[in-house]
Amino acid sequence: MCKLGKKELTKPIIQGGMGVGVSLGHLAGAVAKEGGMGVISTVNAGYREPDFEQHPFEANLRALRNEIVSAKRAAGGNGMVAINAMVAVNHYEETMKEAIAAGVDAVISGAGLPVQLPELVKGTGVLAAPIVSSAKSARIILKIWDKKFQVIPDFLIIEGPKAGGHLGFSREELENGTAQNTDEILEEVLREILPYEQKYGRRIPVFVAGGVYDGKDMARLITEGASGVQIATRFIATEECDASDTYKQMMVNAKEEDITLVKSPVGLPGRALRTPMIKRLEEGIKLSPERCNLCLKACPHGSETPYCISRALIEAVKGNVEDGLFFCGANVGRINKIVTVKALMQELMQDYETEMKGILAERGVV
Repeated sequence: MCKLGKKELTKPIIQGGMGVGVSLGHLAGAVAKEGGMGVISTVNAGYREPDFEQHPFEANLRALRNEIVSAKRAAGGNGMVAINAMVAVNHYEETMKEAIAAGVDAVISGAGLPVQLPELVKGTGVLAAPIVSSAKSARIILKIWDKKFQVIPDFLIIEGPKAGGHLGFSREELENGTAQNTDEILEEVLREILPYEQKYGRRIPVFVAGGVYDGKDMARLITEGASGVQIATRFIATEECDASDTYKQMMVNAKEEDITLVKSPVGLPGRALRTPMIKRLEEGIKLSPERCNLCLKACPHGSETPYCISRALIEAVKGNVEDGLFFCGANVGRINKIVTVKALMQELMQDYETEMKGILAERGVV
């Protein structure tokens, strides 16, 4: 049981937000129904809307509202439904307002420092959680939120170097193994938040993501001070995931040697499966988009970009292996079948409880 604001998660598991379209209302609602936090990615949530090409902004807001409403309905009052919103996207503020109006329970925000997030959720009852990849970024956010808004995060997510998608580490750190490991980041972040917890008289629950695969990982991290975990890639291989069956099967068939790092048009490294599209990029072939909907602030746009990450992710979620970009976590090679969300959540909790009993027994705690 994990208390977040006025709500509680019966299972301390957050399903990571995955865009484009991998985690929408169907997956998020199923996770929340099982007592976890289901997360909808806001990035081009309206890619399936008939007017997406002509009016992407309007299509995305319309779809986001519908996905949140659908997820909340499916959850049936259990768990929580959140959105994952990247600071790096355009229309960040408008997206927040739409999600809040639709009844979302929490906003998780990263890919930049979400310094204005407290102002956007103020007075709404919606929980605000930044994503950090280091104690330094946690320190900056805590200091700004405290000084400017007199608040602290409702919870916080650490995303370590083994996560999928965009990563908050340099390519060199990831390739040569010098990126700080998740356990060390957790220890340092817990030290950073302590003075703020004392000042405001309440805890800041910390969830750990990146390389978290099973209940054993969850037990270890919780004994180290975390309140729970965030897991993304394993939820792709579920019946309820919003991605195509081809995408799901890609995760099941993947081996460790299929994983690579790709440079995003915004300059960040990302972990993905090596597909024909990535092989073409590695050969120096430029895949400039025919059309740009200006989704990312830092993207060079148009003919200046080596490839359109939005289009590549959309092709992936549709199941286009030739032209798609399939983000994944470092442990994707351990997935061997597609299961239901209910079965996955039960497996995670059973393994967690068994591992915790063993840990407590070793410590002499009955």
